Amino acid sequence: MNGKAIAIQTMPRPVAMKPVPPQTLFERIVRVHQDIARRAFEIFESDGGLFGRDWDHWFRAEAELLHPVHLSITDCDDTLTVRAEVPGFKPNELKVSVEPRRLAISGKKETGKVDKQKEKIIYQERCASELLRTFDLPVEVDPARATAKLKNGVLELDMPKAAKAKGTRVEVKAV
Repeated sequence: MNGKAIAIQTMPRPVAMKPVPPQTLFERIVRVHQDIARRAFEIFESDGGLFGRDWDHWFRAEAELLHPVHLSITDCDDTLTVRAEVPGFKPNELKVSVEPRRLAISGKKETGKVDKQKEKIIYQERCASELLRTFDLPVEVDPARATAKLKNGVLELDMPKAAKAKGTRVEVKAV
């Protein structure tokens, strides 16, 4: 060789995902809400138990417990596409539920465990290991035909729009 190094990196293939029933995500939403409420109360107590900062405590608890999910939604002729940033999450750690007018994305990832006997942590920052995002869709979609794939930390959902009811002309007759 002439002293030049060449690095080749293959791009990972998208991993297909299957949507889950809305009830499964509803149960997770309830659990996450309870976790946030519990943590917000802990923050309230550590803040002296003074009333009037409820939202501050709630938002701080949310930020500690949930990873933010940034979205982009595009509308093509017959498909609505949602791209959600979910870095560090694997397909088996994510759950997606599609309803005709609503989308829910939930995930929980395992965090690395440290052997406390061998290592002494001096300083550590972590990103939240759980995410939850629900929102209403701008158009009605067909949940049965929705597809999801994960590639490079971006979850892409393609949701065909629901078939529009075709109007029919009704002739009015005099009686």
